[in-house]
Amino acid sequence: MECGLAHRGAPGPGGNVSLRTENKPTSTLDVRGTTSHAREMNKFFFVKLVLMALVNAFGLFVLYSSWQVGHWGMLAAMVVLLVVVNWAYFSKRMIAAKFLVPGLVFLCAYQLFTMAYTGYVAFTNYGTGHIGTKEAAIEANLAQNEHRVEGSPAYPLTVVSSDDDELGFAILDDGAVLVGTADSPFEPAPEATASDGSITAVPGYQVLTFDEILQQQEEITTLRVAFADAEQGSIRTQTGSTGFLYQPSLSYDEATGALTDTTTGVVYRDNGEGMFAADDGSTLRVGWRVAVGFDNFTRMFTDARLSGPFLQVLVWTFAFGFLSVATTFFLGLFFAIVFNHPGVRGRKVIRSLLILPYAFPGFLSGLVWAGLLNRKFGFINQVLLGGAEVPWLTDAWLARLSVIGVNLWLGFPYMFLITTGALQAISSDMYEAAKLDGARVWRMFRSITLPLLMISVAPLLIASFAFNFNNFNLIYFVTEGGPNFPGSPIAVGATDILISMVYAVAIESGSTQYGLASAMSILIFIMVGLISWLGFRQTRKLEEVL
Repeated sequence: MECGLAHRGAPGPGGNVSLRTENKPTSTLDVRGTTSHAREMNKFFFVKLVLMALVNAFGLFVLYSSWQVGHWGMLAAMVVLLVVVNWAYFSKRMIAAKFLVPGLVFLCAYQLFTMAYTGYVAFTNYGTGHIGTKEAAIEANLAQNEHRVEGSPAYPLTVVSSDDDELGFAILDDGAVLVGTADSPFEPAPEATASDGSITAVPGYQVLTFDEILQQQEEITTLRVAFADAEQGSIRTQTGSTGFLYQPSLSYDEATGALTDTTTGVVYRDNGEGMFAADDGSTLRVGWRVAVGFDNFTRMFTDARLSGPFLQVLVWTFAFGFLSVATTFFLGLFFAIVFNHPGVRGRKVIRSLLILPYAFPGFLSGLVWAGLLNRKFGFINQVLLGGAEVPWLTDAWLARLSVIGVNLWLGFPYMFLITTGALQAISSDMYEAAKLDGARVWRMFRSITLPLLMISVAPLLIASFAFNFNNFNLIYFVTEGGPNFPGSPIAVGATDILISMVYAVAIESGSTQYGLASAMSILIFIMVGLISWLGFRQTRKLEEVL
């Protein structure tokens, strides 16, 4: 609504100019209902249609792959996901869902599923020798425990590759060509050609050359192709040109569920722990995955070989996290207080230089510092210390000091930034009042600066502790966890923290122990969560006091 003031003729009574307001029509705003344009036929609809077609095609591929391998959980999850996604993006009413669904999908895939699967694995014996099912373990043990049949003929053999790049063997058996792969037993190939006792062509397969055989030598020497009659055995080769008959030295009895060594008569039975074991305690190499309850959690404290290194790593992890936060915070605070004083010249330039270590990637800085601290060729020993051979990375205590020092270099710029901002938020009137009361510098810092500062930065210090508690990159790239503890069954050392120990248990110990590593991960989660909860609780108390 607009109001217009208009002069109308001569002045009115009393000599005043009469004013009149005029109402002018205004344009009205056409407010539409908040609805989705999910099915409006415009160019954006067709773009969305193409993108959704790609999403659905990928989903159908996952469904087909899950069905082929019998992974019914993945199949069900993908069906639900496809229904939800299509419903959200083709519905006129689901406005918020269009924005929430992508984030929720990634949240479920990378957070919830990961946490749930880690929790599941922690209660199993999943690891080397316990990967698959019991049926797969039986097949693997039968395949791995074979012996060459004495007196059996040598078969002229040719290594072939199927159209799916699957390796196989073609052999001459009484003048007939037989061809097969690891998954398909030998079958006649009447259209194959042979010359001078050597197979030259097999329909549906490519004959490998000598150079190609050399490139895949390891796969070829471990390949076994069975005859159609399983009792006849299988063919294996060590040369790529001659095959020999092998038969399993184990036999499986479905009635008793036991494997028997046909050469010695030793019987291996299910011991209830995912292994086939004999009466004397010996076991076969391949087992299967079973639930073990809380064994992985108790093993960390009860296994004499594991509990010692674990407790040392646990103590060092807490010490490393605390010292990292304390040293970086106080150094950053010191620089923040110094360069927050208006009398310091060139403050902007100096502040910019101080944050440079924070600008470089942490893993790259770790590698550079590892080179600088090298005992024989490092810059620190050779140049700064005149050729001394200080074992910065090979002595336990010096290595710990080194990672604390490197982390101080990497972390103090962050603390410098946050404390600078917090200091500038503190009113100068409080300092003026304290000076009038005769307070000295240390008194003002202890009673004004630090308490007010902690209200702002305490949550960030808690987050920094949680980060350093799991600072895998620094440990791995600077010391690789070394020097290792002597006699430890796993490759852990003096500078390992819990997360790097988890990596060593799961990957670098010669055998994978995913169950134990998952149990350690859950323990880390509980510790960090408990410490964070206590820290935030104390922060709230501090706010209430002040």
